Amino acid sequence: MSISLVNINIIDLFAAVIIDWIIGDPHWFPHPVVYIGKLIAYLDEKGRKICKGKNTLRAFGGLIVLVVGAISFLLPFAVLMLLRNHMVLYHIVNIFIMWTAISARCLAVEAKKVYFALKEEDIEDARLKLSYIVGRDTSNLSSEEIVRADVETVAENTSDGVIAPLVYAAVLGAPFAMLYKGVNTMDSMLGYMNEKYRYIGFFPAKVDDIFNFIPSRITGFLMCMASFAVKGNPIRTLKIMMRDRKNHKSPNCAYPEAAAAGAMGVQLGGTNVYFGEVVYKPTIGDKLVKLNFEHIKYCIDLMYFTEILMVVLCWAVFILLNWG
Repeated sequence: MSISLVNINIIDLFAAVIIDWIIGDPHWFPHPVVYIGKLIAYLDEKGRKICKGKNTLRAFGGLIVLVVGAISFLLPFAVLMLLRNHMVLYHIVNIFIMWTAISARCLAVEAKKVYFALKEEDIEDARLKLSYIVGRDTSNLSSEEIVRADVETVAENTSDGVIAPLVYAAVLGAPFAMLYKGVNTMDSMLGYMNEKYRYIGFFPAKVDDIFNFIPSRITGFLMCMASFAVKGNPIRTLKIMMRDRKNHKSPNCAYPEAAAAGAMGVQLGGTNVYFGEVVYKPTIGDKLVKLNFEHIKYCIDLMYFTEILMVVLCWAVFILLNWG
């Protein structure tokens, strides 16, 4: 990739981040990820009708990855190629694609709905609001378990929904950021290790692990640096992250979750219920303080400061590329 294209991506990325901070993902807006999700749901339904065995279902999951990945990448790539000689329109579309790939404000808004419900001591509403953003069963969660689930979601999605799209957009361009969103959406819909999704979700989950390998680690280290924003100690946070980075079934999720736990001095992880199946997970972090609903706000602050550090890093690269 030429230096000039990297420059364009970094400049447009800054604009996309600002737009996301201001308006997020309006409910009336026909978001591309919604249509990616509909395509995945359609293919999932067709695959289950066609495939009767475990191996064929697993293979169809691989086909879903190829189809969704190709469409997610090729459509924005084709549009940008058509506009490459019309730079104003190119920038507008490039920024638009990047904006739709970032979900910081949306994540903050949805997480805060749980926060406000808990603040009003309406645990039933908190469980309902939480159910919209997590895959686990929320119907019997205690207040502390609700907070833990919300904090874990914000921490994990700081990587999945914020830093990873920024990394792919800055380094490889908007089409790769949208490709990443397609992969991540497949994992969020199909990548569960239970009887229903174990086979059709095998390849979506594995490909998502590959795509998130580097971004999750970048997120973890940036969160350690940003821990001061929630009165954490960056060195201690880093030690917790390195100690607990493998305390998760995912090879990636524990990095941001352990960094968040270390920054706030709380303990995350533990047993959850997904689609009626109990999933046992090791704990992450030390229980220096008890989780309460204020930690949701702290984790959102941590997410935003981590994103700011990522933007600063991108601009540092921009300056170095144009030095002299």
